[in-house]
Amino acid sequence: MKELTLFDATPRLNMLDSIRLTQATLCEYRERYDRWQVSWSGGKDSTATLTLLIWMIDTGMVPAPTHLRVLYADTRMELPPLYVAALGIIDDLAARGIEVQRVCAPVEKRFLPYILGRGVPPPNNNTLRWCTRQIKLAPMQAAVEQEGWLTITGVRIGESAARDERIVLSCSRDGAECGQGHFFQALSNTLAPIVHWRVCHVWEWLKHWAPQAQYGDWITAPLADAYGGDEAEEINARTGCICCPLASQDRALDTILAMPRWAYLAPLKRLRGIYAAMRGSEYRLRQPGTQRRKDGTIPKNPNRMGPLTIEARQQFFTEIAEIQDAINTDHRCHHPVDILNQEEIDFIRACWAQGLYPDGWTGEEPSAADLYEQVYEDGSIQKLLFGS
Repeated sequence: MKELTLFDATPRLNMLDSIRLTQATLCEYRERYDRWQVSWSGGKDSTATLTLLIWMIDTGMVPAPTHLRVLYADTRMELPPLYVAALGIIDDLAARGIEVQRVCAPVEKRFLPYILGRGVPPPNNNTLRWCTRQIKLAPMQAAVEQEGWLTITGVRIGESAARDERIVLSCSRDGAECGQGHFFQALSNTLAPIVHWRVCHVWEWLKHWAPQAQYGDWITAPLADAYGGDEAEEINARTGCICCPLASQDRALDTILAMPRWAYLAPLKRLRGIYAAMRGSEYRLRQPGTQRRKDGTIPKNPNRMGPLTIEARQQFFTEIAEIQDAINTDHRCHHPVDILNQEEIDFIRACWAQGLYPDGWTGEEPSAADLYEQVYEDGSIQKLLFGS
């Protein structure tokens, strides 16, 4: 047998190798923790982790913990096929007697109520990237039991460059060993048992293995189909939201709309234009540059654009409600959507009635579309060339 040198490629793990490493990891940490909780987003990696874990426990490959619960991150923004698949898995878990807790942000923090109710503009990749933290991470962190529980997560190398960097940095911390699942003691005793899986193994498990009776009879094939189910289409799976303002293209949604079964969801494509319009100056207020703090100093970034006016929120609410109605009244619709449910609609309308704006804004600020004198942080002022 040829001995590998520094310049030879490391052999890639096959599917069975990946499964064995995951089994060894889970058995190792079962000896350390009796109580397990699974942080499940409904996406491909966390779903593969969850279904693989339950199958291993059911078949005796991994000793069952004394307590097991699943925390499902319900963002209220999931692509319908992914949400339908999640509901099916939740039913399967309930039939097995496994506790499932839906974790959802309070209504005032959810994506569309936060925008249409309080008037906060959609997130962007520069200064206002609030969505993932607010509708997914914060609720999950609040739901996770901190003391004495092992948290299972679907984090996997290759999901994103930023995540890979965090994994590499954590590799030698907390006694973790490469290839044996990454354990993050600093993050509420969190274990990532499929961290070493290649994306093709994730697709293979979801589409071909997990749906078979001998591996758990899970409803996971539709999830793989929704993402495209191909290693080359890894980028499709970066977001499971119906429309992501942070992405330049709705790749996952486009993949879904190409399937005749889900073609009736096409009105969702109009959301991107709505989010883009929400950033326009004609729909927002602007902080007057002459407004000073109590100590007399000029605030940072004077003249900055701020929240949506209530009139703009009402306009965009109507447009989004029309999208929902167009989908749900389509004769092909087999799974109605509730982009906005009644609780959220009531909250949004209550915000309008109260004249609610984000902290630091009153609603009396000038329109962001008005011409204005530019005020700088040092107090200097650039006058208008043509005054009224």
